[in-house]
Amino acid sequence: MLGLAATAQAAQSPVERADAIVRRAMAEQHIPGLQIAVVKDGKIVMSRAYGVADLANGTAVTPATRFPINSITKAFTGVAAMREVEAGRLDLAAPIGTYVGGLPETWRGIAVRRLLSHTSGLPDFDDSDGDGSAAWSATLVKPIRFQPGERFEYNQTNYALVQMAINGLRGRPRDATLADEQFALAGMSHSGFGDTRDADSGRVVSYGYRKAQPDQPTARTEIFSPLHRAAAGIVSTADDMARWLIALQGEALLGPSSKAVMWTPVAYNDGKLGQWGMGWLVLNRPAHRAVAMTGGSRSAVYLYPDDKVGVVILTNLAGSTPEDLIDEIAQGFIPGMTLIGVPALRAALTGQESLDPAATITRFRAANRNFAADEHELNDWGYRLLAFGKPRSALAVLKLTADLNPTSANAFDSLGEAYAANGDTASAIAAYGKSLALDPANKNAVQWLEKLKKQPG
Repeated sequence: MLGLAATAQAAQSPVERADAIVRRAMAEQHIPGLQIAVVKDGKIVMSRAYGVADLANGTAVTPATRFPINSITKAFTGVAAMREVEAGRLDLAAPIGTYVGGLPETWRGIAVRRLLSHTSGLPDFDDSDGDGSAAWSATLVKPIRFQPGERFEYNQTNYALVQMAINGLRGRPRDATLADEQFALAGMSHSGFGDTRDADSGRVVSYGYRKAQPDQPTARTEIFSPLHRAAAGIVSTADDMARWLIALQGEALLGPSSKAVMWTPVAYNDGKLGQWGMGWLVLNRPAHRAVAMTGGSRSAVYLYPDDKVGVVILTNLAGSTPEDLIDEIAQGFIPGMTLIGVPALRAALTGQESLDPAATITRFRAANRNFAADEHELNDWGYRLLAFGKPRSALAVLKLTADLNPTSANAFDSLGEAYAANGDTASAIAAYGKSLALDPANKNAVQWLEKLKKQPG
């Protein structure tokens, strides 16, 4: 027999259910403005706008309001790369030195596939090193961080190189943008590139929270130099993003074999599969295959290719993590879909920070004996919880990650940081020690251990 809440939820239409989930999240996280669009069977079946684009002026969000999508731009670059592969101009297995000149010797042999999947080992391209050209020059002299294919490490250098490679093949300036062709093919009339330097009355103001004022959004400045615009910099609407998903579901942008390659996780040198394909996250959803990309921890796009469903949520609040809502929303549009793995655990843990998240996880696992979750996805979620002021929930999630992956140095490294954030120095030292024992080359664990052992008590 269903409880009252479950009965009420079952009586809602998928759109009403999604609307309720969005409104709950906006209230809980103080999100100023948001757009959502849902695609099913090649059509937009839900499109709604909420809240305000600019708190100072009280400007309402409309369906035409443009939002920065940040790193979702990388998924467009993945599509652009696969279009070059289809045209026979780009080889994912070829070394980047084949397409881009003037690179350090240690960079030249890295395969294009390693760049798109963030397994290159290259140093990060950071504008804090100066303006675009100065920052790039500074990056070129930084040492390689690890051997290509050894592990995952997210950085912007990878996509700057892909940008240079594709533009070289097309005979364009090396810092030209890559997504314009897709905008045209998908009918994305409200999309383009820009940042907060641009005069754009139709664009939202970007906000974040300060730790001292967790319920008062503060306006933020975002600048994307030209060589960063294969990694970030697109502004769009949820409806335009939905049109892009519809084009991807068909063959307007890519054929089936290219999409299969783009949405297949790239393996590390040891044969284990990573979480990234070509510019896309490949999520662990055995019954309902899902690929995704997120941006700025405030925008997210998920596509369930076999179910022909896609969900886009754009917000103007960094840290709103709309990706945490999408499986729950998609469930209403995909008949028979049940939440499993991380999405199911996330639903169980929602609202438990003030209670006992560890006990909640224990009860959840007791009720779900076959619970399994991808290490990367659990780890990413744990770090988001840390970043957004939920250290107890983060510790519970990252402890679970280590329990499920007892030979993973990265899992214990993350657990150490969670213990430190909760003020448990002794347990943090033990976790970092375990990580270092599993991976003696883990410099991060060494640095943390040195810092923790200097702390009083």
